[in-house]
Amino acid sequence: MRVRLPLVMIGGALVVAGCSDSGTGPNAAAPSASQQEQSVTGIFKTRQAVAAEWGLMAAKGGNGGAGKGGTGIQYHGGPVIFQQKVAAVYWGTSVIYNGGPTPGSTGTGAQDGSLIGFFLRNLGGSPYFNINTTYFDGTNTHVQNSVTYTQYWADNSAPGAKVTDAQLQAEVVKGLTSGALTYDPNTLYHVFTGPNINLGGGFGSQYCAYHGHFTWNGLDVKYSAMPYDETFPSACTALNGSPNNDVAADAEVNTLAHETEESTTDEDLNAWFDRRGNENADKCAWMFGTTYVTANGSTANEKIGGKDFLVQMNWINLGNGGCRQSF
Repeated sequence: MRVRLPLVMIGGALVVAGCSDSGTGPNAAAPSASQQEQSVTGIFKTRQAVAAEWGLMAAKGGNGGAGKGGTGIQYHGGPVIFQQKVAAVYWGTSVIYNGGPTPGSTGTGAQDGSLIGFFLRNLGGSPYFNINTTYFDGTNTHVQNSVTYTQYWADNSAPGAKVTDAQLQAEVVKGLTSGALTYDPNTLYHVFTGPNINLGGGFGSQYCAYHGHFTWNGLDVKYSAMPYDETFPSACTALNGSPNNDVAADAEVNTLAHETEESTTDEDLNAWFDRRGNENADKCAWMFGTTYVTANGSTANEKIGGKDFLVQMNWINLGNGGCRQSF
């Protein structure tokens, strides 16, 4: 779901408003109000919010459906990312996911020993991510089946119990200005936080993750909010067991795939979405298709890099469209 302005919780209600930013860390330049107006999109709603709005069950057997006319999703002229790159920002004073980077460290994606790192390294080239190759720009150049996990930064600082969207953006800027992160226009900077942190202001009550973009030093920065979904298991997870015996990371890869797909096909909020504002992954939120039972008795629907995962389907931009598990 696309939203034009940052999200603020006031009296339990979700409203849109400009945010101010106190800044964190050295040289953390906050995005201006005008920059923030373009920042937030791709809200991955909670299971309850999706069910209430669209009448969709958070079940594991949905198979999607055709859109009315065309493929059910339209191109609006904006850019897409042809070869997606991702970076991880682990924001906290302790390791967030099992085997993950030690706070205070930086490195390449190959050095991230968590299940999150494994998923990001193996997502590109999979039949699942290949669904995104059905999307293209105004020159008819198609997205490639490519995701490269280039870098991570584990910032050894405490984000606080509630983090505004502007503070989240400032955290990415802190990494870029300090040299902990390298800027690249085709990179999506995923920001992960630990348990019980309200990343963005509406985590668990309105959404489970989101992606967006902002301008920094004249450069377009793509980022996502990736809060700890296991904090709200009934709202932000759909696991039956844990395919990789790592409940928190197994839950997180579902929203991680969602935001990566949407950034690839709608990086600046003006490319691919339907008449209701839903991006490709929104159209298949909490729908998993055909599932199977893993060796440890858990439910999964995708094998990526040789491991089992439960990951929502994605909307294919061919024929009448529809939610698919692979292409």
